[in-house]
Amino acid sequence: MGWTCQHDANGQCKLLKTACVPGIKGCILKKSEYLFTTGSYEEDKKVQDNKEKKEEIDFAALARSN
Repeated sequence: MGWTCQHDANGQCKLLKTACVPGIKGCILKKSEYLFTTGSYEEDKKVQDNKEKKEEIDFAALARSN
């Protein structure tokens, strides 16, 4: 299965008016659930781990603040 970004026009981003590079600043896919690889498993794992840590909620602190 494959897909194409709606803003991609022969390798050019119609939204950003630049070369299409998925995940760059301003890309609509950047805030999505997609993970863009750097080509290094270790670096990708660090990015994913940091993203998960940011999403964790400290429920005890939340309860104390209310």
